[in-house]
Formats: sequence, structure tokens, C-alpha cells
Amino acid sequence: MKTPIDFWFDFSSPYSYIANEWIDAVAARHGRTVRRHAMLLGATFQAAELRPPVAYPIKREYMLRDFARSARFEGLPYQPPPEFPIPTQNAARLFWWLHDTQGEAAAARWASAGLRAVFARGMPIDRADSLRALAAEHGLDPAAAEAVWGDPAWKARLKRANDEAIAAGIFGAPTIVVDSEPFWGNDRRPQIERWLSSGPF
Repeated sequence: MKTPIDFWFDFSSPYSYIANEWIDAVAARHGRTVRRHAMLLGATFQAAELRPPVAYPIKREYMLRDFARSARFEGLPYQPPPEFPIPTQNAARLFWWLHDTQGEAAAARWASAGLRAVFARGMPIDRADSLRALAAEHGLDPAAAEAVWGDPAWKARLKRANDEAIAAGIFGAPTIVVDSEPFWGNDRRPQIERWLSSGPF
């Protein structure tokens, strides 16, 4: 049986938003499934001694242009939140709660809802009111969702995911792992397609 494709993402990553929209179709064409992992880029940046690309003035304007251009190229709407990047630990804790209590499919639906909320609707999901509203749209009780993201158990669950990402050598999002081979970035799609169709190269 073919192994799942591991998709590591951060809710604050525009390229994760874009790749999340095509990864399932790519996997299905090759008889694979997708196993999503929410993480925090801040944790991996710290471990890798990196800073966010938009933190560099000389690079920021290009990156902001490329985020929008890459979304247009895929035919996706793009409207980032008023401030960028935003902290997304609470959305990620809800991901792991759904993952561990309701399964991969429920977590995947939340991942898509969260990424689209941030980058197609400009929702600042770092704000409690916005995240409660998104939870309600998603069919979750907003008060229960807030209790989850404040629960030490789910804080620890996200930390474990961050630690696993760092141990796996992941330093950016999205990182897509196929048969133990990591591919970093939305622009790795052609290589991923070739690997899935023809094997290692």
C-alpha cells in the first residue's frame, strides 16, 4: 500500500494556502492520501536560526507580490489579513483537537477553512472574535472552541507537532514529504508530480 503524503503547514503561510488547494488532487491521481500537520513557522525558524522572509525590507515587497501572483496563477482568490504575518497557534490547536478527536478528515476540513479564511477573506484569525466566528461557521461551538485553544493539553499537542517538525528537519511551509523525500514550497509541485509518477530521480 502506498504511503500517505505528509503536508506540513502553518495557517499564516500564503504558500500553504495555495498548496493546500492542489495537494489532495495530486495525491489522488497517484493513489495517495494526504496527512496534514499544523505547525508554527516561528518554532521552526527559531530552530533553524531563520527569520520570516517578509522581515527583510529588501525582500518583503517581492514576497508580497509573489504571494498574490502565485494565487492568481492557480486561479485562487487572495485577500490577506490587514496585518501579516499573524500568530496562528490557536487555529493550529483547534486543528490538532479535531485531528485527535474526530480524525484526519475533520482536521483537513478545518485546515482548508482556516487557510481560506486568512488568505481568501482576509480574516485576522489571531483575534479571538474572528476565530470564534470561523469556528461557528465551521459548525463548532465558539465557546467550546475557545476552551480548546486555551487548554494546556492542546497547547502541548501543538508543541509536540512543532518538535516533530524540527526533528524532521522542516524549516518552512509548506513542506511536502513523499516517501521520506521533503519538498519545500508551493513551487515544488512539478517535482512532486514527477516523483509520484516515476519514482526517485
